[in-house]
Amino acid sequence: MIPSENIIDLTATLTKGQRGVDYEPAKQLEKNGWNARTLHLYSHAGTHMDAQKHFGAGDETIDTLPLQRCMGPAHVVDLREQVAPGSLITVEHLGSLADVFEANESLLLLTGWSQHADNDEIFRLGLPRISEDLARWCVDQQVKVLGVEPPSVADVAKLEEVTRIHEILLQGKVTIVEGLCNLEQLPAKVYFAAFPLKIHEGDGAPARAVAWPL
Repeated sequence: MIPSENIIDLTATLTKGQRGVDYEPAKQLEKNGWNARTLHLYSHAGTHMDAQKHFGAGDETIDTLPLQRCMGPAHVVDLREQVAPGSLITVEHLGSLADVFEANESLLLLTGWSQHADNDEIFRLGLPRISEDLARWCVDQQVKVLGVEPPSVADVAKLEEVTRIHEILLQGKVTIVEGLCNLEQLPAKVYFAAFPLKIHEGDGAPARAVAWPL
């Protein structure tokens, strides 16, 4: 049993007006007897998970991604004093963790980038990103989930880079979760889980991500 007070929500709130999020009333309590909204969501809005279909890296879609690949023990790596905006995150940044990491564990990279989530221009541009050597290391070490605070694991302004890094990770069956927040509230080792909306043949979907201490 997991004490509820130990569960940390790592999910950004989807708010009307932010990139890829809109909604309008569908029903109103005073008029119809209940409240309901019609939602318009970009499949990679807010905290979200990528599927292989996102970059044509395989046949998996978000509704066929096994839930076993969405949860498990995770290491939280604090990079706030090591990684500057726009820089590459390498295997060296993992320090001693690179030597003791076990297959099917996950990595959550704390960069502090979620503090820029309300400024879309900064949040999407100049983000700290995954280097090719770290992406290949994740595949070789059978990282289950790679979770990051920026809206992408790679520079969205550089198509070649963003395609290459996503292809490496997704072809290697590394589950990608982007747009995380509150990682600073976590200890170094947690149990992590993120479950995406089950969208038919989806290339990705918003997800609810949580973690608790191990």
